[in-house]
Amino acid sequence: MSQQLVVYTDGSARGNPGPGGYGVILQWGQAYKELSQGFRLTTNNRMELMAVIVALQALKKEGLTIHVFTDSQYVLNAVEKGWLNNWLRTGFKGKKNADLWMQYARLAAKHQIKFHWVKGHADNPYNNRCDQLATQAADSRKWAVDTGYEQENGGSLIR
Repeated sequence: MSQQLVVYTDGSARGNPGPGGYGVILQWGQAYKELSQGFRLTTNNRMELMAVIVALQALKKEGLTIHVFTDSQYVLNAVEKGWLNNWLRTGFKGKKNADLWMQYARLAAKHQIKFHWVKGHADNPYNNRCDQLATQAADSRKWAVDTGYEQENGGSLIR
């Protein structure tokens, strides 16, 4: 059996909207990598989705089998229940985060991805670590700008 990539993701926002961050763990056999970043103004759902996008952007190969573990029902259901396909067909009418969903769709088309739900803040050490990475990034004040969110919502709330 070929090796599979295992990805754990989590997103966080301090206020919704507010400063936020994501945390990602990538596992390929014995290889392990953590990624995180904070944003000055965003939402929890955007950070949950951003975590998955960043994980896919970090990949150097295409055609991988990827198992993504998330505590986000929003992300999991959008993909696994086919909501995203409907949103793409209807041009995201009335839907939020279209910029990120289109980015995800382009990246996901290069791989075979299966999402798995894990209970947040429970007994999964990888999910807990991603939560820690996401909240530390949100609290870091070393924030990037979530331009998609800020452009859609009229600018920043500088803190």
